[in-house]
Amino acid sequence: MAGHHGKGGTIPLLASLLLMTIGTAEAEEPKGLLETIHRHITLTSSVTDNGDLNPYAVVVAPVTAGKIRKDDVLVDNFNDISNLQGTGTTIIAYTPATRETSLFARLPKKLPECPGGVGLTTAMTMLTSGWVIVGSTPSTDGTTATKGDGCLLVLDPNGRLVATWSGPTINDPWGNMAVIDRGSSATLFISMAGFGLPGPDVRDPETGYPVTVRKATVLRLELSIPEGKPPVLVSQTVIADGFSGRADRDNFLFGPTGLGLGADNTLYVTDGMDNRITAIPDAVSRSDSAGAGRLVTEGGLLAWPLAMTMTPQGHLLVCNGRNGQVVEVDPIAGKQIYAQWIDSDQAQTPPGNGDLFGIAMKPDGKGFYYVEDDVNTLMEAVR
Repeated sequence: MAGHHGKGGTIPLLASLLLMTIGTAEAEEPKGLLETIHRHITLTSSVTDNGDLNPYAVVVAPVTAGKIRKDDVLVDNFNDISNLQGTGTTIIAYTPATRETSLFARLPKKLPECPGGVGLTTAMTMLTSGWVIVGSTPSTDGTTATKGDGCLLVLDPNGRLVATWSGPTINDPWGNMAVIDRGSSATLFISMAGFGLPGPDVRDPETGYPVTVRKATVLRLELSIPEGKPPVLVSQTVIADGFSGRADRDNFLFGPTGLGLGADNTLYVTDGMDNRITAIPDAVSRSDSAGAGRLVTEGGLLAWPLAMTMTPQGHLLVCNGRNGQVVEVDPIAGKQIYAQWIDSDQAQTPPGNGDLFGIAMKPDGKGFYYVEDDVNTLMEAVR
């Protein structure tokens, strides 16, 4: 062929070399976010002056309001100084710009409006109107044997309690919230893990483990947010149910924990006990329950999937409860892409077992924040 081109015979060669180079470059492009993450930085301790510990929720502030600066990272504690689960009452704020940590809120242990008292969970968000909403899954002895039904607590941006929501559909708000925030209104998706859950001593005779109950739900809450006034609960709809729950001495309970909302209004749910991620279609508009949803992926790199966040490209980052890995999943393709050790504490078996919980994307979308329960720290994962 080169003869036809005379001296120009090198051009197709150059073109083909260029194409090969482009092809190689494409092959080397990372498949997702996790492959680009190489550094893990300790930012601050979550332990407060009153001794609260065991960090659970991680939330990035969308606005500056009250005590909070935009991009502050809010972290709450599930345990008190006695290290009993379901007894933590504090939220800290970490300011990346100044690297300062401050106490955002300290709630009363006992609250008549919140059945069972206060034990702050991974169910936390801050709205653009400045209000902070956080779930309580309380206990008095650190196990589900004494757990209350709990509630959702509404705080103003100075950390003051302004409203408490409880009722028959609210039973131990547990996992990270998925949120649609429209300013004057908002939609919250929250997993409720406490329905019918006995204490850890109630055992399944066949397995010897605490009994598994398939009554956990995902609740959609519609909020109206009047100018300058606290959010008002307009309606509540159970959009998914039948998820597994089980009491556990080390982890308080196993239940659906991670929620992430896709662009097509599909809600993704981590179902830890069954080691899978499922999808709830039409989550924003549906008026009925989709049961436990459609299977997205199970097993593989997942090891009791917990809290979850969504990357800018629409992938899910999922914290494992049984090891110190975070797993990246393409939910549309139903594929597990990559896993990375983000907590390799050798004191646990396997390393990092039981250490991870909350996770949130950084505002630039190029990294994420997470907590390590074993050392009570807020961490940052970056390129």
